[in-house]
Amino acid sequence: MKTIKDILYFLSLPLIILLIMAFKGLADDKKLENIKHTNPDRSFAVVELFTSEGCWSCPPADELIAKLQKGNQNKKLFILAFHVDYWDHQGWKDQFSKSIYTGRQKQYATWMSLSTLYTPQLVINGKTEMIGSETAKVLSGIQSAMLESHPENLSIKAARTSGKTIQVSYSTTSTAKSTSILVALVQKQASSQVAVGENAGKNLSHVQIVRELQQRELKAHDSFSFKLPENNDAWEIIAFEQNQKSGEIIDAAGIDL
Repeated sequence: MKTIKDILYFLSLPLIILLIMAFKGLADDKKLENIKHTNPDRSFAVVELFTSEGCWSCPPADELIAKLQKGNQNKKLFILAFHVDYWDHQGWKDQFSKSIYTGRQKQYATWMSLSTLYTPQLVINGKTEMIGSETAKVLSGIQSAMLESHPENLSIKAARTSGKTIQVSYSTTSTAKSTSILVALVQKQASSQVAVGENAGKNLSHVQIVRELQQRELKAHDSFSFKLPENNDAWEIIAFEQNQKSGEIIDAAGIDL
């Protein structure tokens, strides 16, 4: 026979669990805020999220990078959301997906000797990967990257040439071998009302969406041309140097349009 003490104990369990979850959430938010304080000079973190609107487990990862974007005070945290296309056959076509982004994820699988592709996958500085919704691992990975020092050799400029055309130029003092320069046109924010598939009925919010990615062999200086879509959204250019043998990103720069 249960006593009043036993009943009160069992009734209090849900409250205890909720309090633990609340304190964990506050701790994670505090870690997000502290990222900007652990950034020494000449450090950076390029965070690439491979995601899809057709994947039920992706929205938490999208929400995490939205928090990272909101708390990014040092401007040395470069966030790129690549929407892959292999979920599109499930019945919902992700409007931001492209096969080139799936190809980029496949390249990481080769570099990292991974046997399969998955979403949400998050890659930091081309060297470490993890499940994109695992907050503690993501924050730990970013903070580790922010404690490393790199030569600052890359600078970029952007100018509107005519209408919606943007000319992006870069210069670098890097002489690294087997290295490419990658330049991404990034849409800062967007949303979709998903009608079918695993996220049917949900309104999904996205940040740092890569809308175009161009890649060339690294030179001392070069320029790229992008055409902005016909809308008034906020945009950003993110450029980075990446070793094509290992996948390691050795420098990065960004500029708001």
